[in-house]
Amino acid sequence: MDNKLITVTSPLLPNLDDFNEMLKQIWESKWITNNGLFHKQLEKELATYLKVPYISLFTNGTLPLITALQALRITGEVITTPYSFVATTHALWWNGIKPVFVDIDPATGNINPDKIEAVITPKTTAIMPVHVYGKPCDTQRIQEIADQYGLKVIYDAAHAFGVEVDGGNILNAGDLSTLSFHATKVYNTVEGGAMVMHDEKMKKRIDYLKNFGFAGETTVVGPGINSKMDEVRSAYGLLNLKQVDAAIEARHQVAVKYSEALCNVEGITYFDDTPGVKHNYSYFPIFVDAKKYGMSRDELYFKMKERNILGRRYFYPLISDFTTYRGLESARPENLPEAHKMADSVICLPMHHALSDKDVQRVIDCVTK
Repeated sequence: MDNKLITVTSPLLPNLDDFNEMLKQIWESKWITNNGLFHKQLEKELATYLKVPYISLFTNGTLPLITALQALRITGEVITTPYSFVATTHALWWNGIKPVFVDIDPATGNINPDKIEAVITPKTTAIMPVHVYGKPCDTQRIQEIADQYGLKVIYDAAHAFGVEVDGGNILNAGDLSTLSFHATKVYNTVEGGAMVMHDEKMKKRIDYLKNFGFAGETTVVGPGINSKMDEVRSAYGLLNLKQVDAAIEARHQVAVKYSEALCNVEGITYFDDTPGVKHNYSYFPIFVDAKKYGMSRDELYFKMKERNILGRRYFYPLISDFTTYRGLESARPENLPEAHKMADSVICLPMHHALSDKDVQRVIDCVTK
């Protein structure tokens, strides 16, 4: 019996010989950071690939969130989701902003627009939704609310690399969108991230803020931080961009196999593809109804572990349950029933480009038998 470890994700790695060739160029130039050749090239190629007007690279995916809030001068309260990775809300906390949680739409896992207006106060300055698992938020409805109340919208699009709706990239929604290029993501630069903006003026402002606020050798225009991407990771990213489409298609095929095998399993549900959406298959979450399935989510999770299959309970616990945030009025469980239900029933199955048919069948057998 094959008992090799099946991981929940696996990094997309560039060809080592190709990477070494680019490293030689970096070594010869002795320009290893500070807006070098590969950095500029990656920004240009990513903007083209993602169909966005302007993009700024960062050293990870959390710092663009923190910087976006600074760039738009967000204060007071920001409406967000409890169903995400903690970085979403941590970015608010680091800026001295109070997060206000609203419940999710069970059909998508994303913030429920119908719940937003009820929590808007005179202190509310922005909405920070998340495209959870890369599934697009209802950007039109969110923008209508934001326009009506004079609010900014910053999208945490950490999971949404390359996701499109009706041919347009969802990164163009809102005032700003941020990406993560962490090793676990569909597209990675080891660590890394980016911010997408609509105009050259904002691009320049962001580029100043991520480099200590320097606008010239002796001119500092604001209290910036150091969050630039270096040349080594930019080179790595350029190579990965050439193979990311093939990796996404490999993920798609895994998703098809999971969907076909699990569609009639009592007590197991999952998200179907959304019509008009070009998905990136960054995750494959399933939701366990213990009564119908005959086993709780945690029992299945540990059964998988025993068989050397690593799923992840993304996102459990909810951000609103963590010590820092659970004292907030909006974090009370009775305000977030759908988010709690999803957090208590989810397992993300192994999903990456390197899964073999045998690996996928082992995962399916574990869930179905």
